[in-house]
Amino acid sequence: MSLGKWRLTRGHRRKGRAVGRWWAGAIVLVLLILFSLPSFWRWVAPFPYRESICAQAERVGLDPCLVAAVIRVESGFVPGAESPQGARGLMQLMPETGRWVAARLGMAFDPAYLFDPHYNLRLGTWYLAHLLQEFDGNLVAALAAYNGGWGHVHEWLKQHQWSG
Repeated sequence: MSLGKWRLTRGHRRKGRAVGRWWAGAIVLVLLILFSLPSFWRWVAPFPYRESICAQAERVGLDPCLVAAVIRVESGFVPGAESPQGARGLMQLMPETGRWVAARLGMAFDPAYLFDPHYNLRLGTWYLAHLLQEFDGNLVAALAAYNGGWGHVHEWLKQHQWSG
């Protein structure tokens, strides 16, 4: 018997395909189970301050994932972040904006408070929800205003420099 050329009979080929399909099906089933577990997503895509983000987002009617996305882009979840322009904290609020929002919420204000994650989230989520109302639910315009100032976005829209 020569070991050089080993030939599988038809029966072996069919059996190999069946076993291969079984393994593929088992892998798909395991992946479906994993993807359905919240703990899997916390491990794959963790986001700090989850409880505070969810609570503050719910308070003002925002999707917590939107708030987490804004935080990811603005500060990378670093509560002590400060931009070159002076925006502070998780949601990168400018002190003037923080003062304005705090006054509307009847809260005490000090620019240093913006580095406190829970305080920053309270003000930032309220402000983002306010911008969504200001721009009639237009998320693109609200996010542009959040980043660049609502006055600028209103001006761009008024002068037809941007359609939002």
